[in-house]
Amino acid sequence: MEALRGRIRDYAWGSREVLARLQGRPVPSDRPEAELWLGAHPGDPGTVDRAGAQVSLIDVLAEDPRRWLGADVVDQFGPRLPYLLKVLAPDAPLSLQAHPDAEQARAGYAAESADPELTHRNYVDPYHKPELLVAVSPFQALCGFRDPAESAELLDAFGVPALVPVVAALRTGTEGLRDAVRALLTWPESDRAELVSALAAADVPDRYARSAALVGDLAKRYPADPGVAVALLLNHVDLAPGEAIWMPAGNLHAYLYGTGVEILAASDNVLRGGLTPKHVDVRELLRVLRFEVLADPVLAPVQHAPGVVTWPVPVADFALHGVRLDGVVGSASLDLRGPRIALCLGGEVTVADRAGQVRLGPGQAAVGPADGGPLTLSGVGEAYVASVGRS
Repeated sequence: MEALRGRIRDYAWGSREVLARLQGRPVPSDRPEAELWLGAHPGDPGTVDRAGAQVSLIDVLAEDPRRWLGADVVDQFGPRLPYLLKVLAPDAPLSLQAHPDAEQARAGYAAESADPELTHRNYVDPYHKPELLVAVSPFQALCGFRDPAESAELLDAFGVPALVPVVAALRTGTEGLRDAVRALLTWPESDRAELVSALAAADVPDRYARSAALVGDLAKRYPADPGVAVALLLNHVDLAPGEAIWMPAGNLHAYLYGTGVEILAASDNVLRGGLTPKHVDVRELLRVLRFEVLADPVLAPVQHAPGVVTWPVPVADFALHGVRLDGVVGSASLDLRGPRIALCLGGEVTVADRAGQVRLGPGQAAVGPADGGPLTLSGVGEAYVASVGRS
């Protein structure tokens, strides 16, 4: 193992406190800090020390990919790190978005790469982007479509006459969900502000007070965006620390507030439908969305070993383990596939393998090669360990 220096992304929706406090820097930070990236994604790769100079992890992997990645990982994913580990710190809602599956990503990237006059790209790489987010603090998110019958009842409670056809479509079940979403996302531009204003001004029954509060918050930020109405069709979940949400391809979602550790396939393909000043492509989003009910989006942690939990997901791009060490459980050993990245979130944790050891404090990370053997963690603290998933 050796120290890995991550990169901070300063998107406007980020917190000025969370990442700065985690890393022991002055609070508030000079600018919003949304994400800490730990990996080898070309958009912002981490770095390691080589003779006193910081060298991109991409270059380090390229020097000896089979040692760092493992022959089986190279054979399956090519000579690249197939995952990206992040700390997310949203202080404002993210956009309504979904991600393509592997086939859609390959086709979309090829088609857009062949168009030299394209001004906005949806597909910046040929990879899918399933993602798992684990709450570090209480975390709110919109994730996946709820039962259309529930959505119909909720929209009807807002009493907006213009939404009567949308409510009727939702009452036909999943068959009408696509029509309802399309109608909202393609709402006439001249009428969008009126729609959002009517939703925000509605007097709803007390049992829908939380949904009304969500609409009020989103309407203040995006007063002419029909995504405010689409948000009411999604599961609004509250995650306790340690709980997670799994977002496979095609599931519409938006993270709202809190702090979380996210691991995802190493891609930056995002299809946005609203609630953002960034590029929105409703037509392409509608093409990749899965219009199906995500009945139970919350994943509970699964005990892996004393002091160690994991969140199993049905992809091989990544795996994530959470480790808590205290006076009772003072060490843990993990048998991992491929390269591993360890991140300390609290206390002091030493991570060691055959390649070396690193003592980590809060906000610090380390990376090790596939041939490092089992990873041992010791000390008193909290850490997350990313690796490649089992095939």
